[in-house]
Amino acid sequence: MTTTPLHAKPEIDRGLIQKYSMRGPRYTSYPTAPEWKEDVGEAAYWRHIEETNHDGATEPISLYIHVPFCSERCYFCGCNVIITSRDDIHNNYVDLVTLEASRVAERINKNRPVTQFHLGGGTPTEISPAALERLLNNVKGHFRFTEDAELSIEVDLRVTTEAHLDALRRCGFNRISMGVQDFSEQTQTAINRIQSAEATRDFVRMSRDKGFISVNIDLVYGLPHQSTATFGRTLDTIFEIDPDRIALYNYAYLPSKLGHQRRILEEWLPSAEERFNIFQLAVDRFTENGFVYIGMDHFAKPGDELTIAQREGTLQRNFMGFTTRAGADMYSFGVSSISSLPALYIQNIKKLHSYEKIVREGALPIERGCELSLDDRMRRWVIMELMCNLRLPIARFNQTWGVDFHEYFAEEIPRLKPFIEDGLLDPNLSEELRVLDLGRIIIRPIAMTFDYYLTQARKTGRQTPTFSKTL
Repeated sequence: MTTTPLHAKPEIDRGLIQKYSMRGPRYTSYPTAPEWKEDVGEAAYWRHIEETNHDGATEPISLYIHVPFCSERCYFCGCNVIITSRDDIHNNYVDLVTLEASRVAERINKNRPVTQFHLGGGTPTEISPAALERLLNNVKGHFRFTEDAELSIEVDLRVTTEAHLDALRRCGFNRISMGVQDFSEQTQTAINRIQSAEATRDFVRMSRDKGFISVNIDLVYGLPHQSTATFGRTLDTIFEIDPDRIALYNYAYLPSKLGHQRRILEEWLPSAEERFNIFQLAVDRFTENGFVYIGMDHFAKPGDELTIAQREGTLQRNFMGFTTRAGADMYSFGVSSISSLPALYIQNIKKLHSYEKIVREGALPIERGCELSLDDRMRRWVIMELMCNLRLPIARFNQTWGVDFHEYFAEEIPRLKPFIEDGLLDPNLSEELRVLDLGRIIIRPIAMTFDYYLTQARKTGRQTPTFSKTL
């Protein structure tokens, strides 16, 4: 299959990368999590569930379960994890998530099918195959799944056994994602995550033999002791393994917020110039080896449904990442998990003992949330169209929201001028905002133009949250 100019290889300009390298949101949500409030909780959640599950509701839904357990901590990690391998804790957690899911499922219209189900962590396969299968069957028993539903899971292949894969396949799982980060032994030692290329290659082969239709691999650049030479060797191995999708994340070094990252010394990290060189090498090598740069760290093959959806302008983004399952409300269960409805975000409590206490008491274990105003929803629509589909049809915005785009964003449009002058946006803004090739790499700063909360923080001098670097 040939690709359109939308998916041409971006020519990376070092000066522009340096100019637009800043801290900013990844926009898995808008408003972003720092704007959420603790006074938005269970009552708001039930109200929004009732509003979106009226008698005639048939819209699809997505499910997410957070399994926080890991046997040991990776020093680079920024996820919410609990370090334990105890089966009693794992089995108790299965019971708790089942209880939480059953209570929410009672309020959801049974005519609404599940089209996407994802397990993340932590390490979902840290729990035993039997416990994992019990969890999946318990939750699936409360919902109706479509035959072509996308069922995916993040795994750590170091603890994932053939029995785990068999259990997942019996439960209908068809996509699998795994972290590699880097195959350099020195880098793996520094981040406390030893994983051989041979083990990875064997695991991918076994996953495909078991019937998983898509295998995704995560890589991270900016890790300790990385260089273009060492990362180039990692890429050589990745292309031999031949995953279907690749995520290339920029390492977020935040030792002031994440105490375990203090085990990584700053002088071990590659310089800003070397980090750029690694990123440029990776983009060049991925595109030369047949992968399409989707944007926001993701690469997929030309025939992948993500690539096709972006080309057709239907790609979506939620807390699971990029998805082709458009418009689905997401109900999430487990500690720290986040649910997303059309005008509401809800996040669960992060501490396991508090989560258990509240679930056992018969309530929902909600820590904070955010009810979206009409302005929030319009800005989210704009940001997600730019982030996912790299173009924003003005007429469709006007029709969807009943307002004139140029009038509503009269303050924001002049701030797009630098992106136009730098060749990141098409200069013709009359019919659409179209992101050009290099703009795909600098998409987060472009999207930030429409972020009301960041704009207000700059105007008032309010300190903005500590986000990861955009590049």
